[in-house]
Amino acid sequence: MADSPSSETTQRPDKGFVIRVILKALGLFVILNVLYILLDPLPMLARVSIYNSIVPGRERLPFGEAPDKAYNLSLYSVEAMFASHEASQPKADDEYRVFLMGDSSVWGYLLEPKDTLSSYLNQMDLIAPDGRSMRFYNLGHPTISQTKDLLLLSYAMDYDPDLIIWLTTLEAAPSSKQLFSPLVQNNPEQVRELIAEYDLNIDPDDPSFVDRTAWDRTIIGERRALADVLRLNLYGIMWASTGIDQIYPDYEPRQEDFEEDYSFYEFEEPLTADDLAFDVIGAGVEMAGDVPVILVNEPIFISMGENSDIRYNFFYPRWAYDDYRALFAEQAEANGWCYLDLWDLVPGTEFTNSAIHLTPTGSDLLAEEIGKSIEDR
Repeated sequence: MADSPSSETTQRPDKGFVIRVILKALGLFVILNVLYILLDPLPMLARVSIYNSIVPGRERLPFGEAPDKAYNLSLYSVEAMFASHEASQPKADDEYRVFLMGDSSVWGYLLEPKDTLSSYLNQMDLIAPDGRSMRFYNLGHPTISQTKDLLLLSYAMDYDPDLIIWLTTLEAAPSSKQLFSPLVQNNPEQVRELIAEYDLNIDPDDPSFVDRTAWDRTIIGERRALADVLRLNLYGIMWASTGIDQIYPDYEPRQEDFEEDYSFYEFEEPLTADDLAFDVIGAGVEMAGDVPVILVNEPIFISMGENSDIRYNFFYPRWAYDDYRALFAEQAEANGWCYLDLWDLVPGTEFTNSAIHLTPTGSDLLAEEIGKSIEDR
């Protein structure tokens, strides 16, 4: 029996109804994205973490390019980075909290967590003058820029440090490369606040900054950042089960022989204080306020190979590094900074793939010297 005309009518979708549903869905989508832009919830969402509750906090800030092997990833949300770190756990009553700031040498590139600077310092069981136990936290991050360190320090101050040890090197110091770090480039609002507050010699309109458009601030625009925060938490379960937070590939040993090359970026001899970001160092000391800061010129590899009379290593011609050391010492004395110059502490045999990355033995030597300086303060 054929369908009646009335039944055909009831079975056909009402075009007007479909259009109204689509328009309502689009309207709701627009409203949600407008609210998302206005509320800017990513920093708040990034602080929601399974670390330090369901799983332990990480000993190192997240960094990695092989998440399937190391259960780690690089991301630009500093809030999520700190939420995953053990430093965000409540401070014990008897704890004297020490933060180690710096580059990949502090983070421990090619080192297992037990062989990092913070680990060796914790093994020393140091006691503060007031009787509290010193606990060292690794807040190094594998890009080289003093402004990157300052950005991380601005977040670290929320976690109640009692002492800050800031390791740095000439490669992090040129004023012209303060924005080289992707972490700095992708946190323009926070960095511009630091520039304004501390009158830093950095152009707030520098094109290196990655500014978000209105579209970038929508749910779709921030889908990668939201996914990274979610992935960091999901990787936490695998990381907590294995303890693996980086891969340890075979590597080419640090370069020993060099061309007859006197160059250091765009600079000409001699370096001046204006060439280097001492204002960023000063901003970090000012930011710390009553919290003491120890500035450490970290060890570098000193070559004995071809043209080693011209270059200490791949990074540094001798003239530039010698000027830097003299300038750093002058600035420390003039500003009353606590400064420790450990540039030649570690033998050349105790560097791995670069002029600043240490072996476990080199890391242990550095920890011993820093530990002694803390005890002698």
